[in-house]
Amino acid sequence: MDLTYQNLNQLPTYGALIAEGKKPFSFSETLNADRVRSYEIITPLPAGETLLYNYGAKEVYDSTLNLLQKLAIEAQVIEKYEALLKGAIMNTGENRKVLHHLSRGQLAGPVSENGRDLGAFYRLQQERIAEFAEKVHDGRITAPSGKDFDTVVQIGIGGSDLGPRALYLALENFIGTPKLKAYFISNVDPDDPAAILNLLDPHTTLFILVSKSGTTQETLTNEVLVLENLKKAGVSEPRKQMICVTSETSPLAKSSDYLDSFFIDDNIGGRYSSTSAVGGAVLSLAFGPEIFEDLLAGASAVDKAALEPEVTKNAALMDALIGVWERNSKGYPFTAILPYSQALSRFPAHLQQADMESNGKQVNRVGQKLEYSTGPVIFGEPGTNGQHSFYQLLHQGTDIVPLQFIGFLRGQTGVDTEFQGSTSQTKLNANLAAQIAAFALGQKSDNPNKNFPGGRPSSLLYSERLTPRVLGALLAHFENKIMFQGFLWNVNSFDQEGVQLGKVLTNQVLGTGTIHPALEAYAKKLGAR
Repeated sequence: MDLTYQNLNQLPTYGALIAEGKKPFSFSETLNADRVRSYEIITPLPAGETLLYNYGAKEVYDSTLNLLQKLAIEAQVIEKYEALLKGAIMNTGENRKVLHHLSRGQLAGPVSENGRDLGAFYRLQQERIAEFAEKVHDGRITAPSGKDFDTVVQIGIGGSDLGPRALYLALENFIGTPKLKAYFISNVDPDDPAAILNLLDPHTTLFILVSKSGTTQETLTNEVLVLENLKKAGVSEPRKQMICVTSETSPLAKSSDYLDSFFIDDNIGGRYSSTSAVGGAVLSLAFGPEIFEDLLAGASAVDKAALEPEVTKNAALMDALIGVWERNSKGYPFTAILPYSQALSRFPAHLQQADMESNGKQVNRVGQKLEYSTGPVIFGEPGTNGQHSFYQLLHQGTDIVPLQFIGFLRGQTGVDTEFQGSTSQTKLNANLAAQIAAFALGQKSDNPNKNFPGGRPSSLLYSERLTPRVLGALLAHFENKIMFQGFLWNVNSFDQEGVQLGKVLTNQVLGTGTIHPALEAYAKKLGAR
């Protein structure tokens, strides 16, 4: 089948969806036990685990779902996903393949570039990382002083930080005692590395320098700061306590000063790189390569499930379609990610980058101006903390904000306590259930301050427990949701030109040439020129 790329408002079903969005919807009349049971998609994972997506509290009728199914067929989203897996050029802005799925499993035939099997290349890097991690763990690779490494620090920014950091924090309690304690340095603000370095023994810390290009300003600046700190502490060969994750053509790859180097390529974007060497090195060193392999297995299972063409059996596609429905038919400009798990404390921040950097576009994949809204603003915090923070606006504010809850039947650690007749975990999940109902159903009151209008739609992603496989499944679910929405909006979800202008102007400020008077004025106010 030939692929056609049409804007969302050019698809035959678009007009019907806009009309459908004007229908009145009442959760009090619609939301019942049968709907909660039936509006759910179960995705099987390895080792008998599952990830469940429940959309019972979403503002959709069966007629809405039928229209969304037609829309998916018209937009050829499954066929485009299949083409992506086979190595088609999907990053049209940079003329690149999009292969983060290939880093965790081969779902199509071999993908080659310049005579190289890229799946084999990614697997080789994972094998090299696993071997390196095992040698560190058993003491065959040590610091120059001869001491064993007990800590690892990742130096990177954006996709080299947010995803790996979120995944590390998500598994730290599950593991109990990591093989190496991990920290992350990202911000060029010198207070960021200073705070981390104060916690470390410089003679037993291994650093991971992550930069695909080998030229990232923030990362290289922090590398110099770290090297200076190690030298002051008496480390004789500081770069022998550093490994690099970079491309084979970067300046870092050509240096033998580092302890080792592991490679990525331009076909895996930074925000999608957590299942490549970018996340693999730090997670394998911290937890062991077998834990990282479990994470990859969970992600790959969800990638496979995302090939299902029937939307009521494809959780990522259903999530994506309902998100487009909410953005374009209902006009909601925000989405909140609300994990009821402290382990996922940085997961919303990672998804904020993954979603907003991917689909925050105003032109289509060939550069033409769009006439409809694309990616929403993403934000979130863990519950129950968020309930005592911004939920006030979510419940009673003037904007309706669609909600994506994440929950688990059991905690990671087995630590729990009973108070006032129920345990901590029971209280957590009671709060989660209560919020779903409260947002949807609201509460009528003669006191306007106590009146809750309801009508706030939400979904629930949940599983038995947050394990490495379930974490990988969650990551892939959202990555595939973003991908499908990009296909529907006809944007290029895989470049990020919006981050480049600030970099260019920063270099102008730091240079010696003439710059715009307003830029110079602000730079002088801040002591940057």
